[in-house]
Amino acid sequence: MLLRAAGSGVLAGLAGVAVMTVAEKVEQAVTHRPDSQVPGRAAERLLGLPPTGEAGRERRSLAMHIGMAAGVGALRGVMAFAGLRGPWASSMFTVIRLTADQIVENWTGVGAPPWTWPRDELAVDVGGKTVYAFVTGAVADRLAAAAGVSPGLQHARLAGGRRTRDVGPVPGGRMYPRPA
Repeated sequence: MLLRAAGSGVLAGLAGVAVMTVAEKVEQAVTHRPDSQVPGRAAERLLGLPPTGEAGRERRSLAMHIGMAAGVGALRGVMAFAGLRGPWASSMFTVIRLTADQIVENWTGVGAPPWTWPRDELAVDVGGKTVYAFVTGAVADRLAAAAGVSPGLQHARLAGGRRTRDVGPVPGGRMYPRPA
């Protein structure tokens, strides 16, 4: 089930990055902001690749952009299969996506902590990652719902939510029923 959850998240992440990329291109048409070079430079550092020209860096940036989105999307799929669904979960996931990017960018030395950024650049990045997180979440939630009710949602139904004196784990000892 974990593989199915992560795989559905990868698919959801690909959908999310597609919508985020379209939104970024619309924003760039309005603001005339150029493409970021940071993902391509981060990929070079992570993979130990030699620096490349503009066309090579654009390809690396696109690959990194899609790869990060798919990889982090796997976690959103697991969240959805665990019962963490809807706008609340997508809000939580927005922070995860922003954090994942910041770890890679700062670890490789091609980025700087967000609190040092110009506010307009920060707003664009947070806005784009929010679009990604909510689209990814919507797709992941739909795929998880098709698998049935998660243990967390079963537990909430039994106990009416989480309480100080809880009802314990869901009965049956299995996260999901075996397929028939």
